Amino acid sequence: MKADRTKKLEKEMLTCTFCGFCKSVCPYFEDDQWDPSVARGKVILAYGLAREDIEPDDSVVKRIYQCTTCKDCERRCPSNIKVIEIVKAARRDLVEAGHMLPAHSKIVDNIERTGNPYGETKATDFGVPIKQAEIGYFIGCTSRYRTTEIAEHTISILNKLGIDFTLVEEGCCGSTLHRIGHSKEEILKLMKANLDAVERLGIRKLLFTCAGCLHMFEEEYPKHFEFDFEVEHVVQYLARQKLKLKPLRKRITYHDPCHIGRHMSIYDEPRALLRMIPGAEFVEMKESKESSRCCGGGGGVRANEPDASQRIASRRVTSASEVADILVTSCPFCVSTLIFGNDLVKMDVEIKDITELVDDLLIA
Repeated sequence: MKADRTKKLEKEMLTCTFCGFCKSVCPYFEDDQWDPSVARGKVILAYGLAREDIEPDDSVVKRIYQCTTCKDCERRCPSNIKVIEIVKAARRDLVEAGHMLPAHSKIVDNIERTGNPYGETKATDFGVPIKQAEIGYFIGCTSRYRTTEIAEHTISILNKLGIDFTLVEEGCCGSTLHRIGHSKEEILKLMKANLDAVERLGIRKLLFTCAGCLHMFEEEYPKHFEFDFEVEHVVQYLARQKLKLKPLRKRITYHDPCHIGRHMSIYDEPRALLRMIPGAEFVEMKESKESSRCCGGGGGVRANEPDASQRIASRRVTSASEVADILVTSCPFCVSTLIFGNDLVKMDVEIKDITELVDDLLIA
């Protein structure tokens, strides 16, 4: 195994003092308590691969993929080590050397065959024509094939507000492949197809409900392509609108998705939106904003180790249930994973995407 990408980060890895601060925040370490599953353990493994001191056997591959890429370790790291870059580099090197987990191979195959990680061949018809418009809505694979109610509520909100918008003939944004270390060339093909689809419609602003999709368009797409339309999460767009909402006399808390939270610092807009609700009491969980705990679904963890993902999610739901009646987030995959986690602990708390809550209360 050449590990060329990982070798380029040797200096970064040597900066690690193995202090263990990352252990206090890592969602996976909290679950299994083994050092190879926390950031400093992965740095050691990645360095071993880069120096060819260890072989990429099954145990090493397994540990490198026990990371949701939530970035909380980087927030806590006193040495400011780019842990996620190290993990992504190691994964790319492993995949290039032929080491891919079966669950992730299935995702790759699904995207190659059907254009989405779920392998679905029939998408929901949301009844919105694809046309020329300045505002577009990029639904994302999870809401298009799994949590379709989130797309339906978003479309309903835009219609109630009288927004002239269009959907996009979209495919997978490439986020999943990027996180599991798949071929850059294949990801670039997905990027190019999506950008062409957006630009054909004359879109000037592209809205997202999926945190992972927005992160890809905001952070990864510009590294490879130029485009002249804006991208933003629907919570950012709605927070600027004058919304008339019905009262709701319940306690609401908010879970920050990692991809738009720590990765993009979108914290204020969803909270501003929730505080618009008359009669509602907004409360924060113990860990929120920069220190928000991960739902456990990202980085390919839920696909490969669903039991661990469910346990991680269950702890987040339990925290929410201690302070609120409704747990709101702004990512369909977080919604799905948190509901999955609550199947384990069965807490008395509603779990919703922010678009569901706003649409239910919005007065047209």
